[in-house]
This record gives sequence, structure tokens and C-alpha cells, in this order.
Amino acid sequence: MVRLALFLLTACLSVTAFAADAINPKREQTFGDVKVYYNTFNSTYLTPDIAKTNELIRSKNQGVINVSVIKEGKPLMASVTGTVKDLTSQSVPLNFRQITDQGAIYYIAQYPVDQPEIRTFDIKVQIGDKINTINFNQELFPGQ
Repeated sequence: MVRLALFLLTACLSVTAFAADAINPKREQTFGDVKVYYNTFNSTYLTPDIAKTNELIRSKNQGVINVSVIKEGKPLMASVTGTVKDLTSQSVPLNFRQITDQGAIYYIAQYPVDQPEIRTFDIKVQIGDKINTINFNQELFPGQ
């Protein structure tokens, strides 16, 4: 019974991510020999300990975007910038900061989620003098 409940919860939480970006449900983009993985979620999915350790605000009205850059199976340092726009094209800058954890490198930013809506993310990943762009839409909901 517990397994079934866990499965249903996982399935329900995954549906919006897949529906929002049917073109690339893996949330991965390849640029030559570099792969960029990205995902976004409500900050309430973070445990209080992880949020505190990484200096993230854990709130039902805060989203988190996570980007990682991999080359030949190893994490790669990059410069990550971006914006998130609402349906009225109001843009909010994403202030990414690097977090290193047990050899992995993550670029994390937070943004407000005041109401349910589809947002457009524009992410730029710079490695050396080359800039790669990722654009995707995500339907977001304030947390419970």
C-alpha cells in the first residue's frame, strides 16, 4: 500500500514537468561534447536542512532552477545567467550561484511564484567564449 501511494505521488508530481515541456522531457540539452541538465521546482520540495545548508529560501512562493554542465562525464565550471518571464512578458533576472557538493557543480537560482501560470525560462550557459542558450516553458504552481 505504501509503495502504491509513493508511486501515485511521484506520478502526479511528474506530470506537470512532462506536460510543460513535451519537446524535451529529459530536461537536457547537448552542445557538442557538453551536456547541460536543468530542472525547476518549488522550493518546498527541498528539505529544511538542504535549504539552510545552501542558503536557499524555502517558501511556497519561491521556485528553484538547477543547472549542471557535464563534459565527458565530469562536472564543468561555467557562467550561467538567465531570466524567467510570465505571460505578460514581465521578466525577472535569475541570479545563479555555484554550489559544489561532493565533486558535483550546480548552478542554482530562485524566483518568485505568486500564482499558477506558465513561465518562459531563457538560460545562457557560457563556457570559455562560447555561449549556449536554453529556452523552455514550465507551468508553475505555488506550493502548499
